[in-house]
Amino acid sequence: MMQAMIFAAGLGTRLKPLTDRIPKALVRVGGKPLLERVLFRLKDAGFSRIVINVHHFADQITDYLRENDNFGLDIHISNETELLETGGGIKRARPLFTLDAPVLIHNVDILSNVDLREFYISDRKVMCASCGVPHEMAGAVLLVSRRKTKRYLLFNNEMRLVGWVNIETGEVKSPYKEVRKATLDDLQKRFHMYAFSGIHSFSPQLFPLMEAYPDKFPIMDFYLQNCDRVAIKGYVKADLKLMDVGKLDTLEQAEAFIESLHQ
Repeated sequence: MMQAMIFAAGLGTRLKPLTDRIPKALVRVGGKPLLERVLFRLKDAGFSRIVINVHHFADQITDYLRENDNFGLDIHISNETELLETGGGIKRARPLFTLDAPVLIHNVDILSNVDLREFYISDRKVMCASCGVPHEMAGAVLLVSRRKTKRYLLFNNEMRLVGWVNIETGEVKSPYKEVRKATLDDLQKRFHMYAFSGIHSFSPQLFPLMEAYPDKFPIMDFYLQNCDRVAIKGYVKADLKLMDVGKLDTLEQAEAFIESLHQ
């Protein structure tokens, strides 16, 4: 069984004034709510069990799903009375997942050309640098690309996550001392730098590591703090087309973007 989680709990403050009366998940692009677009992308890819976290105007989302008979999917709601951020949202939803299959994590406001099934079933094995054979299974797989940004994830030659860098401020996050102390020039020479897409595959094997975390925390901080204990793998999509429909100006461009995905 293929299972996924849609992050739909956010306040959508960058989409005000629309989100003063509706949740971001129900903002329409090309005549359809963002939530419906993501649900059908997942359904077409073969996902059947979907967990959706809700908070802002939560009743509107649950009513919308009920009115549409959950679009024929096995949908479960994780209602966050307090916003828990991305890591806390996954931790809170643990009882709603089956623990024997990865969970595809997808933001409700992301549009892309990603083949979600292909990404979900991609090889999770991480190779051993010295022996050239599979070393372990990745606890998470992050969809990345060479998109220009200020913040990059750092991967070694086996595409295993080792850190994060903000190239404007020079801030580095990593559990590895040699990565934290390296200059930006050294990081660029030693590691592969990719931008994160907001789409990732999370293995339930990581839940025990979350037990020490508070109710509220970002999932990327969790990955960065534990990538020396469990493999976090990067999956590069060279021809990635992606739009974060999080602002009013991108909302205006989103319909044309959707049309471009079908050309």
